Amino acid sequence: MAVSSAVFRDLFGSFPTAVAVVTTVDADGAPRGFTCNAFAAISAEPPLLLVCVDRRSRTLHALRSSKGFVLHVLGDGGQATSELFAGRSEHKFAGLPWRPSAVACGAPVLSGTTRAHAECTVERIVEAGDHSVVIGLVRHAEVTDRDPLLYQRRSYAVWPGVPAPVR
Repeated sequence: MAVSSAVFRDLFGSFPTAVAVVTTVDADGAPRGFTCNAFAAISAEPPLLLVCVDRRSRTLHALRSSKGFVLHVLGDGGQATSELFAGRSEHKFAGLPWRPSAVACGAPVLSGTTRAHAECTVERIVEAGDHSVVIGLVRHAEVTDRDPLLYQRRSYAVWPGVPAPVR
């Protein structure tokens, strides 16, 4: 017998994870996005990553139709952005600085609170339980020296450490 969803959430809530926001555009070109802590690298050659999206997410339909997205790994100062994109507001992008990605089908590239971002095109979507696993080919990426934002047991913290090289 499998563990309950509550135990499963406690299991994965017991260790800190990086916090990210995934952005895309819908069929009408309107920006969409959500907070995500389930993402990972898959391959360096070719550069592939994955993000896990709850099937109830309103952003999933936009991801399927746009074929592009941007993964923003949040940094120090990104807690408000994380909370904004974790909500269900239709106005998440109001007042936020962003530009459309030239390589990720116009998906919004946020500025100001990211540690790093990856501009991707959708390679494949795999259904897995109550989530969809979106596999993206990284077309462009940038890394800053901002300290990364972490999340554990409903609390945020910043990882103080050695800055990553800017490429």
